[in-house]
Amino acid sequence: MDHQTLDPQRQQQAKQYAKIRRQFMLLDLALGAVMLLVWLLVGWSFLLRDWIFSWTQNQWIAVVVFGAVFGAVFSLLDLPLSYYTGYVLPHRYQQSNQTLKGWWGDLIKSLLLSAVIGGFLLEVLYLILRTASDTWWLWTAGFLLLFNVILANLAPVLLFPIFYKFLPLDEEHLDLQERLISLAEKAGTNVAGVFKFDMSRRTKAANAGLTGLGNTRRIILGDTLLKEFSPDEIETVLAHELGHHANHDIPLGMAVQTVITLGGLYLTSRGLSWGINRFGFESISDIAALPLFGLFLGVFGLITMPLSNGFSRWREQLADEFALQLTGKGFSYASALTRLSNQNLAEVDPEPWIEFFLHSHPALEKRILRAQSYKPENR
Repeated sequence: MDHQTLDPQRQQQAKQYAKIRRQFMLLDLALGAVMLLVWLLVGWSFLLRDWIFSWTQNQWIAVVVFGAVFGAVFSLLDLPLSYYTGYVLPHRYQQSNQTLKGWWGDLIKSLLLSAVIGGFLLEVLYLILRTASDTWWLWTAGFLLLFNVILANLAPVLLFPIFYKFLPLDEEHLDLQERLISLAEKAGTNVAGVFKFDMSRRTKAANAGLTGLGNTRRIILGDTLLKEFSPDEIETVLAHELGHHANHDIPLGMAVQTVITLGGLYLTSRGLSWGINRFGFESISDIAALPLFGLFLGVFGLITMPLSNGFSRWREQLADEFALQLTGKGFSYASALTRLSNQNLAEVDPEPWIEFFLHSHPALEKRILRAQSYKPENR
């Protein structure tokens, strides 16, 4: 199959794959909601809180123990679903190269990392709840913004290497490295280097990115991308990522997400105040109210998902325009998007309502047609 042409058989599989994944996403959301309600209505939250305070009065210990037990119960209940969607399903659709041992290893590392980061965030949250009960939502939103900035800066050097091995491009790809660094300079973006990472150890999919902030910003290319895509195609894919930096999408996205988070936290604060009377919590900083906190924030996240995705699709469209104008290679970009659709088993033409509610990127069919119709003389 010519890489400029969408594979009909792959697209049929992609639609089936996407539908199944959506169904399991809804099942996962329903499972989470039911679990939160059970903790509240059956009284598990109160039982766990009372058990913890029967042997310690230390608030810091209480928060971390409650969070650990709560998270462990959810992870165990969610394990069959995680196994099916993360291991069985990708293998069934020939999208995964990962061994079962490798999947378990990644799961354990993810859980440990989530426990460390989640435990830290939970401790800070309850410290703020105890010390600023009236304005905690405002302070929490500010802290989360600062935390996300720090995490975006450190992730390429501290977090990503936990899961992937990053290496500088070898001599075979030195010309490509020079092209990409030159492209970044042309876009007004400084990068610390170009690295490849071992995507093929887990998946058949291809990807590339521009990660980090400041002195940690670097270009990363999946080895599957290097193997299957032409230099011109890789250049256009990277140009799209550079578009996000040139258009200031990272700080803008953080600002928009902070505003949305602020709204969610404020409404959650109203919900916690209601919960004191409805469920008998001692205060909004009562650790037993954590499931109610998660329920309100989760519902708010679902309601605002179309807004967040709509904003993201707009910025992705602008990044596509930037890539076309920066490179002038509409044919190559269309080819890259088509190849990504075939290789990543991505549905190119989802139903409009699905795109509106669930997709953070414009439909691939629209992006491919836009690239195919681009004329360099329009720059």
